Amino acid sequence: MSDAIDFAKRVLETEAAAIVGLIPQLDESFECAIAVLLDCTGRVITTGMGKSGIIATKLSATLSSTGTAAAFLHPAEAIHGDLGMVQSGDVVIALSQSGETEELVRLLEAIRRIGARLISMTGRPQSTLGRASDVTLSCHVAEEACPMNLAPTASTTAALALGDALAMALSQRKGFQLQHFAELHPGGGIGKKLMRVELLMRTGDGIPIVRTAAAMPDVFHQISSKLLGMTCVVDEAGVLVGIITDGDLRRHMMTKGASLLERHASDVMTPRPITITGAMLAVEAIRILEERKITSLVVVDSKQHVDGVVHLHDLWRTQMI
Repeated sequence: MSDAIDFAKRVLETEAAAIVGLIPQLDESFECAIAVLLDCTGRVITTGMGKSGIIATKLSATLSSTGTAAAFLHPAEAIHGDLGMVQSGDVVIALSQSGETEELVRLLEAIRRIGARLISMTGRPQSTLGRASDVTLSCHVAEEACPMNLAPTASTTAALALGDALAMALSQRKGFQLQHFAELHPGGGIGKKLMRVELLMRTGDGIPIVRTAAAMPDVFHQISSKLLGMTCVVDEAGVLVGIITDGDLRRHMMTKGASLLERHASDVMTPRPITITGAMLAVEAIRILEERKITSLVVVDSKQHVDGVVHLHDLWRTQMI
């Protein structure tokens, strides 16, 4: 094994140990930080210099995507006018491994004057930043992964992990659910996975549908022409009463043979099919399809009228699976 791989392993071990080392440091201060964030009537403002600033930017993004309005404030820009983005109802989360970062220390008096609450994440809780904070979270690490023990490596990894723990615990306490996540992630791969069924289902003429009294040739035509391997069966009022699939036809053909063509949809259908609403998230529809080992779901309204049909292939085309 090469020296580079050996060294890389030591780096990863050091950073992993830094994260594990955070666990015994968690105490009532973490619960206090959650309480302060829950009481926040404005935004959460994250701030930090250098590498800590990068971690603070990521924390801001994670908070925003999980139901907490947040923004990053560069401390150097803050002392030249950007401090105006901090309001009295805000909570500031300041990151500094040393707790003595000059640009952050210069902000402390202004933050107090504005009336915002201050949470710090620092490797030195007794530092100037730690002592000035309403809540101080320790992210002390024994050593950096840098061979000179200088470049922020293990310390930034620990701060990143602690920030994630804070954001996730806050999200859980707020009751942030899948539907809330969907509302905040309309684009990209996540957006596709969290689309609502009503945006993916077949509608109008694309729905295979027959009446209960429909002759079997009509049933065969609906199933073959709409290419979904099934057809909905509705009564005279348009209410869904059953479903007929390719599998149903094969089973009846084996027992009834040619006489199957003399029957009607109501004789062959499976009553009370599984249905969903158009408001359901696509990921939930996928779960049902997988659990029930079926390929299509009928989408109905509150009166059991057919709104559409969603097929497993519709979900494949959006690259959800």
